[in-house]
Amino acid sequence: MTRVLNLTKGNVVCEQTELASNPFTRMRGLLGRAGLDQGAGMLFRGESSIHSAFMRFQFDAIFMDRELRVVKVAENIKPWRALGAKGSANILELSGGEITRLGIAVGDQLEVSDQAATPDAGSDG
Repeated sequence: MTRVLNLTKGNVVCEQTELASNPFTRMRGLLGRAGLDQGAGMLFRGESSIHSAFMRFQFDAIFMDRELRVVKVAENIKPWRALGAKGSANILELSGGEITRLGIAVGDQLEVSDQAATPDAGSDG
């Protein structure tokens, strides 16, 4: 499971993060979906801009530099918009309203955490 954490605020930004890691997933993005659940999102690495053409719902976007420091936030992006951010190298798309709910701000330091399945906390191994 891939999670995105806000090291500045000490909270989880995205519990279930899909990685747009190949040309097809990058091009398709969130197209064809009816929405995103709270705690779910899609991370685009190496991207400085996005579009919402053909989207069926509003969403939030967090633009980050190479070190995953937030350089711009965009909330409730409507269909048929294009957005970019100078210095952006990574973009996280979330359900609309998540930026406000989580208090994400320009300058926050995020981290991507790939967690393997862990045994139950109560077991001794």
